[in-house]
Amino acid sequence: MQIFDGNNVDFFEGQLIVVNKPLGWTSFDVVNKIRHLSCKQYKVDKLRVGHAGTLDPMATGVLLICTGKYTKSIDLLQDGNKEYIAGLKFGVTTPSYDSETEEDESFAWEHITRTLFEEKLLQFTGDIEQIPPLFSAVKLDGKRAYKIARKGRNPEVKTRNVRIDSIAIEHFEMPFVTIRVKCSKGTYIRALARDIGEALGSGAYLTRLIRTRSGNYSLENALDIDEIENIIRNL
Repeated sequence: MQIFDGNNVDFFEGQLIVVNKPLGWTSFDVVNKIRHLSCKQYKVDKLRVGHAGTLDPMATGVLLICTGKYTKSIDLLQDGNKEYIAGLKFGVTTPSYDSETEEDESFAWEHITRTLFEEKLLQFTGDIEQIPPLFSAVKLDGKRAYKIARKGRNPEVKTRNVRIDSIAIEHFEMPFVTIRVKCSKGTYIRALARDIGEALGSGAYLTRLIRTRSGNYSLENALDIDEIENIIRNL
């Protein structure tokens, strides 16, 4: 696939843009930004643009954007394994399992040692069942779960099978821990944070999340939105 770098650019034939998604942006915000810039540059009203693998607004890192004929490959790109750096805070929870919502409950965390933490991580590697967060893009009766949750409703979210290849501790200084996770598509790291907190007899939520790899594409190769905008404007 033609990787977007400013050379041999043809958005209609197709480009794969490896984006470093900004904090606070939805994946759709990135798609809309690139579509707007491209349509303006090409002086057209429509251009096919889509993303492979959603990132939450509070997450940053690798988001794959396809244009033109490459949008037909989105499903294939989404199947790639993912890698994340995740920051967890223990002793508290939030309704969304990340910092998008306020802390709502407190728990003891002083009993959690690094040894205990490492022991509990073993139950989260391999093929596991996971309940996605209610504040997520999972569809329930044709509606996005987060839209239902923001109306104060609490419907049942079904479990899904995911695979976690490895979890490594990057930093351990309770109540804060940073882990590196390699996993299959469809894995919710926010749900993983929730489940690890519960397994340790405490609570936890995600304070930050960086997707460092999606399939064969890594953060080192990703472009910031400003870089993409400058390249498109100079086509």
